[in-house]
Amino acid sequence: MQDLLFSGVKPTGMPHLGNYIGALRQWVTLQHEYECYFCIVDLHAITVPQDPKNMRQGTLDIAAAYLAVGLDPKRCNIFIQSEVPEHTELGWIMGTIAKMGEMERMTQFKDKSKKGGRERSGLGLFAYPALMAADILLYDTTIVPVGDDQTQHVELTRLLGKRFNDHFGPTFTIPELLIQKHGARIMSLAHPEQKMSKSDESKNGVIMLDDDADTIRHKIMRAVTDSDSGITYHEEKKPAVANLMTIYHHMTGETLEQIEKRFTGKGYGDFKKSLAEVVVEHLAPITKKIKHYREHPQDLMNVLDHGRDAARHVAREKMKLVRDRMGLGRN
Repeated sequence: MQDLLFSGVKPTGMPHLGNYIGALRQWVTLQHEYECYFCIVDLHAITVPQDPKNMRQGTLDIAAAYLAVGLDPKRCNIFIQSEVPEHTELGWIMGTIAKMGEMERMTQFKDKSKKGGRERSGLGLFAYPALMAADILLYDTTIVPVGDDQTQHVELTRLLGKRFNDHFGPTFTIPELLIQKHGARIMSLAHPEQKMSKSDESKNGVIMLDDDADTIRHKIMRAVTDSDSGITYHEEKKPAVANLMTIYHHMTGETLEQIEKRFTGKGYGDFKKSLAEVVVEHLAPITKKIKHYREHPQDLMNVLDHGRDAARHVAREKMKLVRDRMGLGRN
């Protein structure tokens, strides 16, 4: 039986370069190695308030980005989480076997609840790792490609899957993590101590997949560099340049050593000009395809319908087994 891979992105805006390097581009390769389910996790997005109109457009934008970067609906299933209700059913069940202490240790809840205060945070924000576990376990996922900030949630998924199996009998496959060596965490161009994020206060710190060429050049030329000169890779001593070199590596395929050699004796200006051009060249066909899918939304609908039907077929069978194991319903 072929190994199965599951992953997803929240529809909170067009993906950025960090999403592409850390996840989407990796998925394009992995779709040739695994049976793949790529989800648009809209139920995770509503753990914080969302504008309904923006949510719907964001969902289509994510679908467009999935296809534009090279995901092939003939090789993988692309679908919207909320259109497969078994996700929420299993999410509730995972919540019943998760412990409060385990959920309280989730660092993303700690970080996100700081803004509005813990007492004012929604229950969904606290409990969504149980839904994430359901997303993964529902399809007997064997491989989960993640950035280093998501490893804690997948470890919780493994824990809950094992706990269910121990209590109710063999039901779920326990997944393994897959993390990239370089580029799993692309940092902001403006604040290299922070991960590249759509919520970055400085829009110059984030390159979106639908940015035009001039915008990309402008953002990269304004990118922060380190106080000492020289294009050398050192994550601790030169975090800003290390981040830019990592981007260059993923855009060109050159090793970090080759990049250092290429720019020996050259300054940051020359390096950033070259980086801007390789990013523009690499993203140009993706941006063009995103524009195409925005103009032809029915193409996206057809892909999402097919993916939903394939996902529901698998999810229904798994939930029948889960209910039977737990004694739910009348059998």
